[in-house]
Amino acid sequence: MLCIDTSSMIAFLEGQNGRDVELIDQALLDQVGVFAPVTVTELLSDPELTASTRNTISAIPVLPILNGFWERAGILRAKVLKRGRKAKLADTLIAQSCIDHQTTLVSRGQDFEIFKKLAGLKLL
Repeated sequence: MLCIDTSSMIAFLEGQNGRDVELIDQALLDQVGVFAPVTVTELLSDPELTASTRNTISAIPVLPILNGFWERAGILRAKVLKRGRKAKLADTLIAQSCIDHQTTLVSRGQDFEIFKKLAGLKLL
């Protein structure tokens, strides 16, 4: 499985170039692309989203939230904040979803590097 972050999915939908876009294209062809639940919320929050794009987003499977998720996410965020680093709530929830499911996250954002370092997030 390859978990697709919001930043990379937007680049994919806009037809941008990049390694992440190529990985998403292949993951969707192979039917191994997934979203963290928060990513779906972020993507569907765009007021200018077309029905076609909404349908594309809705067709991609979403990782289920496992028991204890909220507690683990809170502890993870506390670890990051304790080190004086920023940890956006949405990024923390996406990272914890990927960690729980042992799936790799593809993202353009650099904010996930701290989760890789502290919690073993697999990141492309």
